[in-house]
Amino acid sequence: MPAMMAKKRIRVAIVGCGTVGGATADLCIRDRALIARRSGVDVEIAAIVGGDFKHARELGLPEDLLTTDLDSVLNDGTIDLVVETVGGIDFPRSLITRALDAGKHVVTANKALLAHHGEELFAHARRQGLSIGFEASCGGGIPLVRAITDGLIANEIEAIYGIVNGTSNYILTEMIQKGETYPEALAKAQSTGLAESDPSMDVQGTDSAHKIAILSALAFGIKVDFEIIPVIGIDTLDSLDVAYGQDLGYVVKLLAVAHRDEEGVSIWVRPAFISKEHPLAWVSGPFNAVSIYGHAVGHTLFYGRGAGGEPTSSAVASDIVSVGLGIIPAVFENTGYWPDRNDDVTQLAEGRSNSQFYMRIMAADKPGVLATIGSILAKERISIASLRQNEQALEEELIPLVITTHICPEAAINRAVREIEALPVTGETVVVMPIVDEHPERVG
Repeated sequence: MPAMMAKKRIRVAIVGCGTVGGATADLCIRDRALIARRSGVDVEIAAIVGGDFKHARELGLPEDLLTTDLDSVLNDGTIDLVVETVGGIDFPRSLITRALDAGKHVVTANKALLAHHGEELFAHARRQGLSIGFEASCGGGIPLVRAITDGLIANEIEAIYGIVNGTSNYILTEMIQKGETYPEALAKAQSTGLAESDPSMDVQGTDSAHKIAILSALAFGIKVDFEIIPVIGIDTLDSLDVAYGQDLGYVVKLLAVAHRDEEGVSIWVRPAFISKEHPLAWVSGPFNAVSIYGHAVGHTLFYGRGAGGEPTSSAVASDIVSVGLGIIPAVFENTGYWPDRNDDVTQLAEGRSNSQFYMRIMAADKPGVLATIGSILAKERISIASLRQNEQALEEELIPLVITTHICPEAAINRAVREIEALPVTGETVVVMPIVDEHPERVG
């Protein structure tokens, strides 16, 4: 179906012409006929708003679409939808509000903005009788939002376990498979363009926390308080623990996890050990994967490229088409899982979850030390599953003592760690990481 034979037409302005904005414009212009043939919607890029068009010109985007005049675009009544690909929080928040006030639907890939202000912006769009598409915010080209809000609509979501940051997963893959240290793996990621010169948002876990906050709000119908999500990144991860984990049959991944129990919803981001047989264990390099568990469907797994211009542009284009077809506006208006429509559900604070744990304690090789540590764990009712001592380090003043526990409360582990770290015969820091098992399914 040629574009001119499409049943519907939607005129789009893209604000921002960096990696994602440029790729989205390029895809929609280059494959306009394909999109129209497959969807019945003719996507017309009417304007590309920016301040620096070097990237746009490198892509060969039409010169007559490039403009610095945002006001004229927002005041153009023939433009139906604004795509925000600027990034950051303050300006995009203002931009989206202005676009909604101008009567235009919005599509955004801005995870940070939605994690902090999604409830406010969704409510504003609803008041205006408009909608916000944000598929690209959580998984790049992986359709996670659509899965939760459409494909799994008949399910009560019980848990989400995800590897949702490609930069961190690439670094961990290099550490696991090639034995590189964290600084070595980070430098390689930066040299290949997979990590920014300032990688803190990725390696400190903030990017993953933004994504799991958005997914949790939709999956569990809660108003997520981003500020109380416990977040630990991979930037302090020691290659020693990566190696010890492998010896125990585990691989380390930066996991973003949300799960529901009778007390509420627990949300966290941190490096965790998973069995080499776990479905997420084989996800390597810059790829992402997310397991979503529903009460009827059981375990579903979504895998793909979670970042990059072209994969992300695929999700943005999908949202544009869905707005054109009326799908996102209908979902936005009629469904009930949006955070601005739900009652508050308890979001559990740090230390409220139960898990197995890995502990590495640097301890003096003296009689009675192990008994003292064991008594502290016993007092907290923490049962030891395995204990290993690194015989090759016996000449050192402090040697690594590696303990894995049976399932116990995280709060108990935290109390025990504080007491162990205060001992005169141990190092200042005890390394603790959860050991995550497959989430149980109700499907029989």
